Amino acid sequence: MRAALAADGYASVTIEGLAAEAQVSKQTIYRWWPSKAAILGEALLEGELPGADISLPMTSDLAADLRAWFAMQSCGSGETVARALIAVTATDPELGASLNERLAAPIRAWTTERIARGVEDGDVRADVDAGVVAEQLIAFGSYAVLLGRRVETEQVEGIVEVLLRGIRA
Repeated sequence: MRAALAADGYASVTIEGLAAEAQVSKQTIYRWWPSKAAILGEALLEGELPGADISLPMTSDLAADLRAWFAMQSCGSGETVARALIAVTATDPELGASLNERLAAPIRAWTTERIARGVEDGDVRADVDAGVVAEQLIAFGSYAVLLGRRVETEQVEGIVEVLLRGIRA
């Protein structure tokens, strides 16, 4: 499933193709999973999430770190997986919630640590809720993926500037 997803994207993955790859009938697939979204969800929930091993360094420049976060979000298989997660969530909200939590947890952790460092450095107000900032980062990236758009440099600069205006000390 992951290989097919990475090669051609979620829309090109079919139950027929998955059955042929597994050397089973379509009926066997449907006995275990109601849809390709359910198969993908289970595969991702039980396996490695593509891109989960990427780590962002934290520098003394909050704006540069945020730009790096957006650059990382718009590369490679992350977009394909994000689109598939949206499809999973639409067809199976419970599985989608589990997957989204698993995907969002590292983003929340990075954001919480980076905001705490910003507070310590005097760059960020102490009353800033890192969870809210993380949700905004996730929402911006998810919206771009949902629309099938790449986030352009000008957009990144704009969103980083707006975000910084809202959290600066």
